[in-house]
Amino acid sequence: MSFISRTGDSVTQPGTLFLCPTPLGNLEDMTFRTVRILKEAAAIAAEDTRHTIKLLNHFDIHAPLISYHEHNKAERGPGIINRLLRGDNIALVSDAGMPGISDPGMDLVRLAIEENIPVVPLPGANAALTGLIASGLDTTMFTFVGFLPKTNKHRRELLAKLAKHPYTMVFYEAPHRVRNTLDEITNVFGDRPAVAARELTKKFEEFIRGSLTTVIQHFVENQPRGEFTLIVAGSHGDIETVQEADSLVGLDIVQAVAELISRGVNKKDAIREVASQKGLPKRQVYQTILESNLN
Repeated sequence: MSFISRTGDSVTQPGTLFLCPTPLGNLEDMTFRTVRILKEAAAIAAEDTRHTIKLLNHFDIHAPLISYHEHNKAERGPGIINRLLRGDNIALVSDAGMPGISDPGMDLVRLAIEENIPVVPLPGANAALTGLIASGLDTTMFTFVGFLPKTNKHRRELLAKLAKHPYTMVFYEAPHRVRNTLDEITNVFGDRPAVAARELTKKFEEFIRGSLTTVIQHFVENQPRGEFTLIVAGSHGDIETVQEADSLVGLDIVQAVAELISRGVNKKDAIREVASQKGLPKRQVYQTILESNLN
């Protein structure tokens, strides 16, 4: 594919739109490549320039900023595309994490592709995957949902469609809405295994594991703080699994494995289940059971 545009009698090769992930909170997660691309870019398109300038100052990056967000994307997008067509390299960043995920970056990517402008994604921080891989829930197949719609009607409609979805689901939510969102999900889905991950990569990173009802109860007793990634199990076998999860709450490793064995679960599967429910390495659970001489 040729990336050549013509202006009058001149021929100009378009620049590249670089999609640059930024740290979720821990500045050590900024990659060397991202820093270099941001330093070399003709301009950086950012959701919140006041937020991004702090990051740029930390890494001594002086490229000019372009404000590009949900409320001005229709106006700013074509201007950014014109600069790319003239040969400028433009970097796109979000406030935190991967641009194009739950932000207007996807619209700029579409415009660039329509104009045959090269789009280069850089790997880096992403809250959904970071939360998912440490959740203890199934990662074989999963669906990223992101933020639920703002209106009650659209929220209920989407949740109704997801109620029988068989794969693990990942949601984003703000602290002032997380309890309401968990309540709504529970009302539609019923109870099932769930994890609330907050302040990922930051000093107060925390995973609240259990079922939807036990996670809700945690936030009844503890004020939600920080940005949340919610991971919820798919619908397959959810009732049985949640009952098992709730019955194991408060039991230590040996007691939990013994409880499952008493129900007819073989020892190997019981160890795997307890490790999953408690978010522990299977090796650790196995070693604890070995030392306990549990038959």
